[in-house]
Amino acid sequence: MPNSTGNPQAAPLNHLLAALPSDELAALQPDLEQVSLPFKQSLYEPERRIEHVYFPHRGVVSLVTEFENGSPIEVGTVGPEGMVGVPIFLEDEVMASRAFVQVPGEAARMQTEAFRRALARSPRLHRLISRYTLALLNLLAQNSACNRTHSVEERLARWLLLTHDRVHKANFTLTQEFMAQMLGVSRPTVSLTASIFQKAGLITYVRGRVTVTNRPGLETASCECYRVIRRQFERLVGSDG
Repeated sequence: MPNSTGNPQAAPLNHLLAALPSDELAALQPDLEQVSLPFKQSLYEPERRIEHVYFPHRGVVSLVTEFENGSPIEVGTVGPEGMVGVPIFLEDEVMASRAFVQVPGEAARMQTEAFRRALARSPRLHRLISRYTLALLNLLAQNSACNRTHSVEERLARWLLLTHDRVHKANFTLTQEFMAQMLGVSRPTVSLTASIFQKAGLITYVRGRVTVTNRPGLETASCECYRVIRRQFERLVGSDG
């Protein structure tokens, strides 16, 4: 499991926790453990019991479906906008997919039973997780449609923009292996696409580290799915509306 960072954060960066009234957040604090999310750390394995839910402050957690031949395909991602462990909210005990850290960061985690108790006593938390769950389902549906319709270049631009939004800095670790899993293509295809973006001045990519150098250009290169996903999250969890 992730390593504890020891000192709880006074002001959580996770959007769901930050949206709670101060009294409801204070009631959660004894059950929130601040942890690091190291690169490649596994949070959940398929069909294994979920012991904790995670509220990322920084970084990206990848939700991956693994086929019988061992090939993994990313189906969704979670960052500071959300929570990892939605099946617990939906009264299940396991994840169908694997969840692991794709971009390192930090999170607050809570034992599942403590999370269930918190949902029962915190109306705002229950509402926020309900709306986040709908936003996540919309993201999964949009990803599926995007993967069938749009080019590798458009999909890579979308993923880089979403990641850039979540890490709170211009550069982040991203290997060609993970990009290939994310896009469902070969590593040579990933290398070629990243090279195209570099030549266009949109990113630099050196030794597995991406730096976004031209965000407006990257937004132009992306398909409309990035804007659709952003609008859905802003509408559903950007406020209590």
